[in-house]
Amino acid sequence: MLLSDLEIIIKTAELGSITAAATNLDMQVARASAAIKRVEKQLGFELFIRSTRQLRLSVMGERYLPQCIHALEILNNAQQNLLSDQDEINGELRLTTSSDLGRNFIMPWLDELAGQHPQLTLKLILNDHTLDFYRDSVDVALRYGSPTDSNLYGFKICEVPRVLCASPSYVSAHSAPEHPRELSAHNGLFYQLSGIVHDTWKFTRDKHIYTARMTGNRVANDGDLVRRWCVAGKGLALKSAIDMSEDLLTQKVISLMPQYRPTPTELWLICPSKQSINPKVRLLRDLVTDNCQQILSRLKKKGFV
Repeated sequence: MLLSDLEIIIKTAELGSITAAATNLDMQVARASAAIKRVEKQLGFELFIRSTRQLRLSVMGERYLPQCIHALEILNNAQQNLLSDQDEINGELRLTTSSDLGRNFIMPWLDELAGQHPQLTLKLILNDHTLDFYRDSVDVALRYGSPTDSNLYGFKICEVPRVLCASPSYVSAHSAPEHPRELSAHNGLFYQLSGIVHDTWKFTRDKHIYTARMTGNRVANDGDLVRRWCVAGKGLALKSAIDMSEDLLTQKVISLMPQYRPTPTELWLICPSKQSINPKVRLLRDLVTDNCQQILSRLKKKGFV
């Protein structure tokens, strides 16, 4: 039985709602509901009586809950005692992230982390594949987009704007588009994930959504390659503002159609379970959050986002 499942049951009983408990614990409702059903199946009885208007503890649930709270307190106290004895960060931290983010940002950040904690060893796996903790054998993943698997646990690092970019040489040769309908005349540089080519680009202005179905002569399953093509003047790219930040700030690329905002994404630090969150993961979370906020602040000051 997972400790996180017990925490969900306690919070649901406290708030009288699975939705409220999920919101309080910063998780998806489906994940909270699945946890309760999992425990009930293991125990062999229902903990809650459900109706269309309310949710309350069953008779067995009322007997089980106090013991559940007591057991969780003992385990949490034991964990805190162990953590308080650990004065320095050590051991191995295994992280997977996308190629672009990993090469250009995470690698130097991890070097900084390793310099501060000499007993820490790092394993960094760069790929743009769909997340699979069992295949990659990692502790934590840094990915764009919120986790779709309700069994995973994650920290939202930040919301990340996307930007439409091209190099000065491309704009000089082909002119800069001023409206999404003009994009069909341009060469798109596309990212491919799990066999899907992302060649449909969406923009928003004054609450109106504009869709551009692009054509282009270059597709890659590596986000860093798409960025390099863009810098080299091969076409237009729709990319994370963080991925393109240094190129924007050094004027290697130009932000196009700034009045039309591409659909933003989110950056998440994802763990296989709540139990896998340890001081190393928290340290990484804080490091990535601080650095991303600094990057976005610089871009905002320059008017790129």
